[in-house]
Amino acid sequence: MPLESLRDLVSVLEEKGQLKRVKASVDTDLEIAEIMRRLMYAKDKPAVLFENVKGYSIPILGNTFGSNERLRIALEEDDFSQIGSRIVELTRMKMPTGVFGKLRMLPKLSEISDYGPRHIENGPVKEIVLTEDKADLFTLPILKSFKGDAGKFITFGLTVTKHPDTEVTNIGVYRMQILNARKAIMHWQIHKRGAQHLEILKDRRSQDNATNIIDGRIEVAVVIGADPATTFSAVAPVPEGMDKYLFSGIVRKKGIRLVKCNTVDLEVPATAEIVLEGYVDPDDTQMEGPFGDHTGYYTPPEPYPSFNLTCITMRKNPIYLTTVVGKPILEDAYIGQVIERSFLPLIQMFQPEVVDFSMPPAAWFQGLAIISIKKRYPGQAKKVMMGLWGMGQLSLTKMFITVDHDINVHDMDEVLWAVTTRTDPKRDLMLIENAPTDTLDPSSPLLNLGSKVGIDATTKWHQEGFNRDIQILASVDEKTQIHVSKRWHEYGLG
Repeated sequence: MPLESLRDLVSVLEEKGQLKRVKASVDTDLEIAEIMRRLMYAKDKPAVLFENVKGYSIPILGNTFGSNERLRIALEEDDFSQIGSRIVELTRMKMPTGVFGKLRMLPKLSEISDYGPRHIENGPVKEIVLTEDKADLFTLPILKSFKGDAGKFITFGLTVTKHPDTEVTNIGVYRMQILNARKAIMHWQIHKRGAQHLEILKDRRSQDNATNIIDGRIEVAVVIGADPATTFSAVAPVPEGMDKYLFSGIVRKKGIRLVKCNTVDLEVPATAEIVLEGYVDPDDTQMEGPFGDHTGYYTPPEPYPSFNLTCITMRKNPIYLTTVVGKPILEDAYIGQVIERSFLPLIQMFQPEVVDFSMPPAAWFQGLAIISIKKRYPGQAKKVMMGLWGMGQLSLTKMFITVDHDINVHDMDEVLWAVTTRTDPKRDLMLIENAPTDTLDPSSPLLNLGSKVGIDATTKWHQEGFNRDIQILASVDEKTQIHVSKRWHEYGLG
């Protein structure tokens, strides 16, 4: 059975020795973030529950997903590629013809229906409801992570919005800078779907010549502390048009239970710890930042729209889930590796020649991706890279390296060997100018716009202009390998 709540995960992690409790008094101003970063940079990377937070009655949970083992526990999956395989299976499924074919299909259709969300009347997240003047962001133990940060930021809020036309639910993780008890700044970048939903409403208001500002606002619910599968779904770059709650059900292999919000027309997980209800106002922009980000640089101040709080609902004795970012490798790197594995089957569906795929965490994921392919024709590496640049969030990836299928994309020694022995810079580098870039890229000459490079590090063919008679170093013949293996113990070499 999937874990139904964050506190279920806390119990399991503690049972398996993956959680440490801190009973000493700790401060939300810099201290907690420094503790979390030190733990993540160390060999021992436990999740940590701060039970005595100075000035607050709510405990803080951090580094929750900061290891491969904890992610396996949280998502109850040893092979994360199975998540993507389930999506591919649903995408390729066709309704059979004939009575008997349809009857054979019934078990599979029943399984699919199990993935969908369930709407219920009430849930634990509504045990406490704070509206009007009682709803106060300052009651939450929100962290300031770095000295140069502009203030306190919610870093692990799952922002729920609906597409204004299709009403498909999106969930994204966008940081929020706290301004006062009822207002924050929503840092959803231009490429994110939450920002897209707001732009659609703004365009609609402009076309209709509407004068009422409410027409341009978008209703939002920010979930803090959902079940693990929904938290992962918020981070994951799911295919356009797929409901994130459905994706959560695919990850969990069971649909999530949802309840209606009190003041906005949205649904949230019934077992969430805390939910902030409100709206984002495009006509009220504020300068957000600086913020110490996952690139290892501060994101400079930029204007973003405001979030206005209308209600807080929460469980009794809620847990505040947070995360810290900074120079890699921290918690977000491990979540990124799960995304890498779980979306490989989807990449292979559109690019069948792809054998493996890696986004090294030290390159903060959007900086570099390495692809291995089974090459069948000249120029294929460039074709794959151009195709991947056209796939969702991969469009923001700055550098692609493509290698042959015999190179392990997770071994940088092998990758660098391939790059330096199979790449001629003039022939094999593909430069793209004036392309979309990650908003957080500190090297980009313009915000959201820069250049990309694709490196073809595959073995070159005659048709690709390689005419030299050079062969790769042959390994020792099989007979010698067998002979040495049989006598290995005689050599006394261990």
